[in-house]
Amino acid sequence: MNVVVLAGGLSTERDVSFKSGDMIASALRQNGHKTILIDVFMGYSDKEEDLDGIFERSKEISLRVDNIPTEAPDILAVKRSRKDKSDNFFGPNVIRMCQMADIVFIALHGENGEDGRIQAAFDLLGIKYTGNGYISSAIAMDKGMTKEFLRGYDVPFPGGFSIKKHERFAESFTDAPRFPCVVKPSCGGSSIGVSIVNNAMEYEYALDEAFRWENEVVVEDYIEGREFSVGVIEGVALPVIEIVPKEGFYDYKNKYAKGAADEICPANISDEISSTMQLYAERVAAALGIETYSRMDFMLDKDNNIFCLEANTLPGMTPTSLLPQEAACIGIGYADLCEEIIKISLRRNKR
Repeated sequence: MNVVVLAGGLSTERDVSFKSGDMIASALRQNGHKTILIDVFMGYSDKEEDLDGIFERSKEISLRVDNIPTEAPDILAVKRSRKDKSDNFFGPNVIRMCQMADIVFIALHGENGEDGRIQAAFDLLGIKYTGNGYISSAIAMDKGMTKEFLRGYDVPFPGGFSIKKHERFAESFTDAPRFPCVVKPSCGGSSIGVSIVNNAMEYEYALDEAFRWENEVVVEDYIEGREFSVGVIEGVALPVIEIVPKEGFYDYKNKYAKGAADEICPANISDEISSTMQLYAERVAAALGIETYSRMDFMLDKDNNIFCLEANTLPGMTPTSLLPQEAACIGIGYADLCEEIIKISLRRNKR
């Protein structure tokens, strides 16, 4: 098949997306597909041009990807660096290349990639793509909305509330945190802008940091305990994986720096806890209408209470990402995982 792998974009997870896309593109080439890796925002070239035969030169024109930096990207600088200076999210030739492909593998993370906007645009344009539809993507991307949506589905979440930037100093806003708590952007990923807060002064600093990234913030009760994740492919949960950072919590640096965290799969927990966590992951996927693949994150406190933190509709596919490790635990290699995602997505596109 001719495949376009879309990476980059304008989210805080831009650099992570490049690494996911690079690995996906390599795996698809290994599987025999003619695969182009492209930055959805920068596009290909800086002008419209004849694209005939472009998939025959797929490797030649694909992006070259470096290691993931330890800091989140400067999005304003990225915007300024685009040659045509356009505000169009789709760079030059991107839509045409996607229309020429048999399928687009979406390797984007975060805003404009994981939030349903691209999915909706592609539906209107008749472009086939991997992953989930625009509705489930939009709901899962918003942590506050996800909680509200799942209240009737018997999935435990940490207590808390959402706050919009304009509400912060309004007299009518009366919600107050219980310390310790976690403050994080509502739609962000990779733990960017996340703070663990112990007092009122830290809380104000945490709000400043979270609002630097987004205009809505989630404030949650801090769950002290162990962190886990469960991938779900076509409604069926993968083995549970435990994440053990060597320092601090599972922040941006610990997620993508090699050796910064230990990932244990299958997790060293009882069969009962493992089965319950998998059940919750499958329940979240079903409730949100997630049909292809996803990953749910959990905390387990000292009393073995399970709390679901969030749902990810385009999980990372980097060398340290959790979903590929879970799949490998049951004998599904990386290249086979990419192939399975394409097959499931094509079935969804036919419906």
